[in-house]
Amino acid sequence: MAESGEEIIRLENVYKIFGPQPHGRAFDLAKAGLSKNEVQRLSDHVVGLHDVNFTVNKGEIFVVMGLSGSGKSTAIRMVNKLHEVTSGQVWVDGVDVQTLSGSDLQAFRREKMGMVFQHFALFPHRNIIDNVGYGLKVQKVPKAQRDVASMRALALTGLEAYAHNAPSELSGGMQQRVGLARALAADPDILLMDEAFSALDPLIRRQMQDEMMEIQNELHKTILFITHDLNEALRIGDRVCIMKDGRVVQIGTPEEILTQPATGYVAEFVQDVDQGRVIEVQEVMMDPMPVALSTSMSDALNSLGDRAGTFVVDDSGHPSGLITSADIALALNVGSTNLVQAIRTDFDRTTPTATLNEVYAAAGRGLPIAVVDNSGVLVGNLDPRLIMEEMGRVEQLIDGFEREVFM
Repeated sequence: MAESGEEIIRLENVYKIFGPQPHGRAFDLAKAGLSKNEVQRLSDHVVGLHDVNFTVNKGEIFVVMGLSGSGKSTAIRMVNKLHEVTSGQVWVDGVDVQTLSGSDLQAFRREKMGMVFQHFALFPHRNIIDNVGYGLKVQKVPKAQRDVASMRALALTGLEAYAHNAPSELSGGMQQRVGLARALAADPDILLMDEAFSALDPLIRRQMQDEMMEIQNELHKTILFITHDLNEALRIGDRVCIMKDGRVVQIGTPEEILTQPATGYVAEFVQDVDQGRVIEVQEVMMDPMPVALSTSMSDALNSLGDRAGTFVVDDSGHPSGLITSADIALALNVGSTNLVQAIRTDFDRTTPTATLNEVYAAAGRGLPIAVVDNSGVLVGNLDPRLIMEEMGRVEQLIDGFEREVFM
């Protein structure tokens, strides 16, 4: 996950106009608020970015998502100055990138960031280790030193055994891992990944996502990732920026994008997403409000309120049992006044960051689930009905946007 709010990339009021006179009428029209299509119709210029603002924090995976023509790839090309801004500023680790040129720009790109493209772009006449170390060769790093760095990067991507194979001997997914290893070999602070997995088959693509997230857990790089696939964005992103026609539509965590779509456009995207794969337990769990084993039967019943059940905790705060109104009623019916007689121990546990899909089977039992932290301490109470209520709330919200769009 990202380190706490330490900014490393910032796009500030960035405009990009494509055409022979980017600073002329087209720019004035864009600044006046006209849409991308209107600017093109009136000026024959294309608005690539329209007043784009976002920041990327150190150590996070920040995903920019949008369809073709949304401006997502233009945005990433601003960060390493493959495109020049028409207006605005781009800051990377305190450096105004757009002021760099020549050898200063080349050195900055080489030392600060690695790039992974959609197409593997491997040299067919070089073996894998030499492909991975090519960037270091350009930097005139000695062969022995760059081989060590290359093998370290290949180890991270699980390709050490293929170091001396030719690219043609590797599958498409393996070749893309070589591309990732090449970006990692120079140990850059920032990885720029432009549709890096889009050319892969779905199963291989998911495996690459898993590998990238495992590598990120170890290295904590800053990753600016571009995709047209919302499922991919929600799966890998710490935060997601959705773009349309050169503008930023919404920025938020995957949960925020899914459960709080800002516009009908975002709602259209999220309507087909499996909500349970994104929404985490901590989004819907209740405060635990546990009881102690010494609590009287009547007090325990009163503490339940309208909850399906509550947990009994020991002196360390660990859940040791579950009580429900039905179990208390059953104990009272047989004349018991001891809470122990109403406690059941066949409850399930989960963590705050588990997804709703991960607890779906347990929720099917109809009993509350104990939400515990890494130390096993009770931090939440997950009532199965809350899962369905949250799913229904999101669906109603999306349906509301759809009615607004089509009315």
